Amino acid sequence: MKHWTGRFIGCVLFIGWFLGGDNAPAAEGMLDLVIRGGRVVDPESGLDAVREVGIRGGVIVSVSETPLAARETIEARGFVVAPGFIDLHQHAFDEESIRLKARDGVTSILELEVGTADVDRWYREREGRSLLHHGVAIGHVPVRMKVMGDLPSFLPKSDSRGATRKASADQLESLRRLVRRGLEEGAAAVGFGLGYTPAATDEELRALFEMASVHRASCHVHLRGRREDAVEGARLLAAICASTDTALHIVHLQATAVTSTSALLQLVEASRSAGQDLSCEVYPWTAGMTEIQSPLFDEGWQDRYGIGYGDLQWGVTGERLTAESFARFRRSGGLVIVHSNTEEIVTTGVVHPLAMIASDGLPGHPRNAGTFARILGHYVRERGVLDLRTALAKMSLWPAQRLEARVPDLRKKGRVQVGCAADLVIFDASTVGSPATYEKAAQPSLGIPWVLVGGTPVVREGRLVEAARPGRAIRAPVTEGGD
Repeated sequence: MKHWTGRFIGCVLFIGWFLGGDNAPAAEGMLDLVIRGGRVVDPESGLDAVREVGIRGGVIVSVSETPLAARETIEARGFVVAPGFIDLHQHAFDEESIRLKARDGVTSILELEVGTADVDRWYREREGRSLLHHGVAIGHVPVRMKVMGDLPSFLPKSDSRGATRKASADQLESLRRLVRRGLEEGAAAVGFGLGYTPAATDEELRALFEMASVHRASCHVHLRGRREDAVEGARLLAAICASTDTALHIVHLQATAVTSTSALLQLVEASRSAGQDLSCEVYPWTAGMTEIQSPLFDEGWQDRYGIGYGDLQWGVTGERLTAESFARFRRSGGLVIVHSNTEEIVTTGVVHPLAMIASDGLPGHPRNAGTFARILGHYVRERGVLDLRTALAKMSLWPAQRLEARVPDLRKKGRVQVGCAADLVIFDASTVGSPATYEKAAQPSLGIPWVLVGGTPVVREGRLVEAARPGRAIRAPVTEGGD
């Protein structure tokens, strides 16, 4: 009886391979999981059709027009099946923030602006413990603070040595050495928060951009200045990157440029047309968030940014600030929401054909919980200013492509194709959206019932799978040697 059963199963597998065409890989054994009957959208190939997605060992092994069999089936009729979102700009890695990211359809989070001063330690601390894939840059900000002797903190204070002191020759060599070590330890990129390190000279930046170029690492940069100054700062920075053959990525472009967003996007277009490797990201919110003790709030900030005390909101309490409360919080420190933009400007950035989407996630701001669902709900469905395939590319494929020259594993992310990682989001296009607000920032996104990381559900039927820890390091190959 057992012999007959084995022969029967073998025949069934052969017939499935013969009739299914692209089912061929599934014939090697039973699939772990099938996503059945969903609208599969792959932003790279252009596929947008009802398909069955077969998964084995954390990898997509079939995208089939015909039925597949597996140990587990997810019924996805009426839902969209898409690549999991890749957030290139996430600061918060606490458990609550990571849970919110998963509920927002994110499968990979990376800290590529501020980064870390100790890449190897950063990855060790998360090994085998993460819900989501994760990666980090070697960060100019924390490395500079370390070299200058500042106490460890998220960002330098306005009067700290990391913000105010020009690097000596010996300190510049220390900066180069630490950045090189971080790249050799597998940092995914090099991060720069130039608004927080005003004393860093062009010579210092050039030396570190050259280091990044040698290691094929993109530089993810928070520009100096604001409004018109941001465009000129970007032009100078692009020139340095062009002369050093360095890939440049401008973070939260619309938040830095504000009324000059269109002009800065034109600069990105012109640089790319000239053959430069330059990219950018935006987030879909009119307010930013940062540390109130940072150099961004040094004397004259109202004129620089065109805002006043009432445009600042304390993230913890939701209160709008006054001169008195600003002075109090400036002494104590903490994160402040900055209302400095318009929906029209934000939309200009979101819909631009070169702009990726990234959250700049911090606790207390709705972008930490609902950036990606907001794109799908507000800009795709409600306003119709973005088509679905382009929106998905901005949130998955393009971020993967930005890093894949240095991190080859990302060539298998951001796609729904045979051989790619089974990092997938399943959402209801008619209900997906973000209820998060500036007053209630930690509300999870809606309309995303399933999220898979490496083929493992981390959101199942709308509920977080608390015990799941399938996240793996997004890390460049570790190397040794000089520059």
